[in-house]
Amino acid sequence: MEEMVNAEKNKFGVIKISEEVVSIIAGLAATEIKGVAGMSGGFVGGIAEKIGVKNLSKGIKAVVGEKETAVDLFVIVDYGVKIPDVAYQIQENVKKAIETMTGLNVVEVNVNVQGVDMGKDKDKELKEEESQRLK
Repeated sequence: MEEMVNAEKNKFGVIKISEEVVSIIAGLAATEIKGVAGMSGGFVGGIAEKIGVKNLSKGIKAVVGEKETAVDLFVIVDYGVKIPDVAYQIQENVKKAIETMTGLNVVEVNVNVQGVDMGKDKDKELKEEESQRLK
C-alpha cells in the first residue's frame, strides 16, 4: 500500500492525501489546456512517449508536505503553439485545481516541455521528405 504523505488532524480524525492523488489532479488539469498533446513518460534519458488517460500520474512528480506541495510536469505540446503561453496556462490551471481540491498550498508548478507533437499528417510529411532526401 502506498504511503500517505500528507496528514491533517482535525476533531474528527486524520485526512491523508497521497502524492499519487496530487499527481492525478495535476495531470488532469494539465491535459485540459489547449496545446498540450500529452504527458511525457520519461524523466530519464529524454524519452518522450505519450501517455493516455489510463495512467494520469505519468509525467508528473509531486512532492507533498504537511500544508504545501510542489509539482514537476513533463509535457508534450502541439506543433505551432506558443510554448511559454501554454506553459503559463498549465501552471495556472494545475495550481488552481490542486488548491481547490486538496486545500494544499501549491508553491511551485514546474513545466518541462519534453517534445512537440507534429500530428499524424505532419509526421507523415516529414518522413516522406526525409526519404526523398535519402534517395
